[in-house]
Amino acid sequence: MNEATGKKRAEVLDLLWGLYRNDKLISHGIMVNPKGYLLSKASSSMGARYAMSYSGKYLPIRIRKRDEKTDLALWQITDSSKLWPFADWHNDLNKTKIGNWAISGNKDLSGLTFGVISAKSRSIGREGGVMGVILEESNSSTKGIKVLEVLPHAAGDRGGLKVMDRIIRVDGRTVRTTEQIYEIVKKKDPGDLLTLSIQRRKKESLLRITLGHREVAFDMFNRNLLMSGPVSKRKDNFPMILQHDLPLFKEMMGGGIFDLNGYCVGINIARIDRVTSYALPTPVVLPVLNKWIKELP
Repeated sequence: MNEATGKKRAEVLDLLWGLYRNDKLISHGIMVNPKGYLLSKASSSMGARYAMSYSGKYLPIRIRKRDEKTDLALWQITDSSKLWPFADWHNDLNKTKIGNWAISGNKDLSGLTFGVISAKSRSIGREGGVMGVILEESNSSTKGIKVLEVLPHAAGDRGGLKVMDRIIRVDGRTVRTTEQIYEIVKKKDPGDLLTLSIQRRKKESLLRITLGHREVAFDMFNRNLLMSGPVSKRKDNFPMILQHDLPLFKEMMGGGIFDLNGYCVGINIARIDRVTSYALPTPVVLPVLNKWIKELP
């Protein structure tokens, strides 16, 4: 495959950068404009201080734009007046059919990694956060809602919830039914904080729960997930995604995914597990990017 890409290998790698915070790689980025503008995954790249090219250049960067809907961020190299090589795009979903080859840079940008588009393009809805607990079914209770089961290593377990605890208040609101708790939780995202007032052995205490991802909580013993390693914090609520099987780490989100001719067909946006990653296709990326470029000097 490296021979098949030929000189395109160097051309692709020349577009990709690693974004660093405290000397630690936190995301990849792709050069999208000759003035030194880099596109990356916003929730992964926040706090980045400099970018490193595959050739080993370290350059300071600053954030210029961020879009919550797509989780994209635009960065700019700050101390260089040179014109940079930037990505060419394929803005056609027909170029990313199931089974088509796709390439991206490896973690340290020393070479390429290969895979295929593995599923049909589609939107990904909002998942919502979960505690990873099973509650009693209660139409109304003045004594709080009893916790029947706490899944090991899930958010509730990490936050200190135990079986037989009674949840009295959630985020300061008194709850008398299980449905009230579900309604509050489903409006929050993975990573959000939930404050619980609980009663345990007639003593009231306060717990702070950082909500987790649904599939991680309820598939905790799934062998594939256990083997996957760290996944992206944000993995849902995207208007459209390309699903592919390139072996990427979560720190490689924000980089481009390319066809074999070196055209960028999307931006890697979420690592789901060891065999599944999502990319935002160019029809989603380009309207956001073009708007930003017009607004900047």
